[in-house]
Amino acid sequence: MKCGKPAEAAFAMTMTEPAVGAESSPPSRVLDRNRVGRPLRVLTLTTLYPSSANSRHGIFVETRLRKLIAAAPVDLRVIAPVPWFPFSAPSFGRYSQFARTPRAERRHGIDVVHPRYVVVPKVGTRLQPHSLARTMESAVEALLEQGWDFDVIDAHYFYPDGVAAAQVARRFSRPLVITARGSDINLIARQPRPRHLIQDAARRAAYVITVSAALKRELINLGIPGDLVEVIRNGVDTELFRPRDQACAREAFGLGSQPLVAAVGNLVPEKGHDLVLRAVARLDTAQVVIVGSGPEKQRLKTLARDLGLDDRARFMENMTQDKLAGLYSAADVLALGSTREGWPNVLLEAMACGTPVVASDVGGVREIVREEMVGKIVGRRSPEDFALALRSVLDQGSDRERVRSFASQFDWSSVARRYYFLLNKAVTSASDLPVG
Repeated sequence: MKCGKPAEAAFAMTMTEPAVGAESSPPSRVLDRNRVGRPLRVLTLTTLYPSSANSRHGIFVETRLRKLIAAAPVDLRVIAPVPWFPFSAPSFGRYSQFARTPRAERRHGIDVVHPRYVVVPKVGTRLQPHSLARTMESAVEALLEQGWDFDVIDAHYFYPDGVAAAQVARRFSRPLVITARGSDINLIARQPRPRHLIQDAARRAAYVITVSAALKRELINLGIPGDLVEVIRNGVDTELFRPRDQACAREAFGLGSQPLVAAVGNLVPEKGHDLVLRAVARLDTAQVVIVGSGPEKQRLKTLARDLGLDDRARFMENMTQDKLAGLYSAADVLALGSTREGWPNVLLEAMACGTPVVASDVGGVREIVREEMVGKIVGRRSPEDFALALRSVLDQGSDRERVRSFASQFDWSSVARRYYFLLNKAVTSASDLPVG
């Protein structure tokens, strides 16, 4: 068989059903209320944003903004600070990416500036919101001097980003919307001082967005009024993530024909790649590919060798979204062994490529894996349970067209409409916001 362009005819979809990944959209006549001949001007503040030096960092934020400007009348700018670091040589690892990040760039039609802020080792977490706020304020002043004003501040990740953005919003008297992403609430908010600052920032916001209902419950547990918290789940780009011919996809990556388990995510402890390796070691013939970079790489490689997976485990560096779609298509199952998550995008990405999933029971996983035919959720973090779930999916096979169809319900268009509605509502209700 010749491997050319992806075969997509069997998976062609028309997405006319309401998305299960977002709240129902408001009537379109509401969206442009108080807009007189100009778009809504949105200023996004976040350290979670890609750059030409690190193209996958915070890509989920960039994706949501791209879908927003494609679906609604929005004039958008992004201030995405990076830590100051003086050396750009690759030998300095991920820190060198900070130095190589351009001061300004245009990505997918969006103007982005990357001012520097100071992070002090060991005590940086405590001082970070203040340093970040000062950097953001200077960047905002520069935009205003250039003649670009804005209606609303859109912040992503609560600490330090949302806390700093709350200071900026107060300084410039603008309404604020903050999106909680996962570990900012599930992990950082456990610490007393960050928790207090997160609570204060949330109460100053017009609205708080969470990417899952589970994360909304955590915010309510922190004392944030539930009527201020909106669940707007991430969507999946079904044009980018689409099924490819499996044999051709494997050939492109030099993979064999034996059952393939894929795992995608930063090589850090909380992603649970060690659990996936231990589970695959209990499967006689399966091979595993782990995609990502991070400080756990050597430890994971050593673990794979100790488990006797030398010939069955491969590690690949971060790759473009297009190549990632090819890897999902090559796999028989995607494995997510995380200890915590907000809304794991990789599950929907794999499912949009027709690939079923096995995931630990964390964060918004139960809001994604809602039908058994798309995968299994593992309640107990044990290699034995994870291996049983993987074996079950591999043995029973999957209807890749049905898996793709399920994922396609999480379309971006309804997500973008709801997102725009909430930003616009924050502006029209700005007179009711807390001040001072």
